[in-house]
Amino acid sequence: MIESRRFRQVFAAFALFTLFAGDVWRYSIGWPGFGIIAALIVTGAILILVRRRHEWHIERFPIFLLAFLALTLLSIAWSFYPGASALGVATTWGTIVIGAALAVAYSWNEILAALGTALRFILGLSLLFEFVVAAFIRHPVLPIVPAPGVDYAELETIPKLMYWSRDLLFEGGKIQGIVGNSSLLAFVALAALLVFAIQLVGKTVHRFWGGFWLLVAVGTIALTRSPTIYAALVGIALVLGVVLLLRHTSGPAKTAVYAGSAILAIGTALVATLGSAQLLSLVGKSADLTGRVDIWNAVIALAQERPAFGWGWVSFWAPWVAPFDNLAFAAGVRQLHAHNAWLDVWLQLGVVGLVVFGMLVLTTSTRSLQFAISSDKRIPGQPGTFSVVSLLPLLLLVALLVQSVFESRLLIEYGMVMLTIIAIKTKLGERVPLRAAVAP
Repeated sequence: MIESRRFRQVFAAFALFTLFAGDVWRYSIGWPGFGIIAALIVTGAILILVRRRHEWHIERFPIFLLAFLALTLLSIAWSFYPGASALGVATTWGTIVIGAALAVAYSWNEILAALGTALRFILGLSLLFEFVVAAFIRHPVLPIVPAPGVDYAELETIPKLMYWSRDLLFEGGKIQGIVGNSSLLAFVALAALLVFAIQLVGKTVHRFWGGFWLLVAVGTIALTRSPTIYAALVGIALVLGVVLLLRHTSGPAKTAVYAGSAILAIGTALVATLGSAQLLSLVGKSADLTGRVDIWNAVIALAQERPAFGWGWVSFWAPWVAPFDNLAFAAGVRQLHAHNAWLDVWLQLGVVGLVVFGMLVLTTSTRSLQFAISSDKRIPGQPGTFSVVSLLPLLLLVALLVQSVFESRLLIEYGMVMLTIIAIKTKLGERVPLRAAVAP
């Protein structure tokens, strides 16, 4: 059954749906129900890896991914909260197991198709959910099952961040969808935009429906109005332009493109840094980035107390243990991550962890770039052609890295899974010829 085409399609799509929209389960059936679903997905991933045990070897996996896994486990020994660390390590390892199973057992085309299915469901259900709230319920909606430790009756005023939907569809946004968060829904829409565009160019979907869902993704981005996504779109456009240039150049011209790209990247970073106030004002953001600056300052102060190896890995912050029980608040809600993946790694694994994780990202980015610009000579009769799906890992990684500056999702759920898939598959290579090739 595990090797049946139907099971493979359903498993991959359902796993990715849950990783991108885990909050829909947590808001509707609670954490225990979500835990059961997550356990089933991890079990399925383990069975896939066991079934394919002759096709992969742990020593061939990216060395910095293995080093990161080892460091999270070792951190339990010096953790300030060993119980919470053990739970965090278990969830991180489980997440990476899912990513490894998808990387080993699925081709890029199959991953692209599964992503397309999962993201269509999330966007479609999100817009339907917001329409029902706006047209029939007509007031903000709270999660069916409150977060652990939260009792709405005891709150004098319910913070806006606690609502599943704030009934803003007919007001033009910022909608939150089934994921209950406008920033998260915006990233889902951005990922969908990339996936649907690649499917359209690669002619792996019907042109009408491909175009329809592409418009849905664009419309959702407009309705969420996330500055992070606008920044990611700029980054993706720049990287895509560089890749297309590199695909068409060779020799000294290619070296010039690399040099020009480095200068452009440095210039963009300087403009973003020096003109941050003006850019934030342009997109309607406050100078404190909606409370993120205060959160970052609190995290930096705490990280400096244990700078070398950190406080111990915990992944998503555990609000029932110190120091996370009173570390950071925003809009009346206790925060469960640093809103910056790199600060979170420093806080939890110290400078050592930051170096290991940074090398994992750097090596994965380098391989993704090479995968995107290298011609695919494995397509029979089409030497020197390029497969449009080869752009998927690099462009998704760019989106994740831009988001990592403002959110910590790179370390959990879809972020960690996509990083794992990209890291492993670009290291092991594709086992089957890429389809959907387009001429250079």
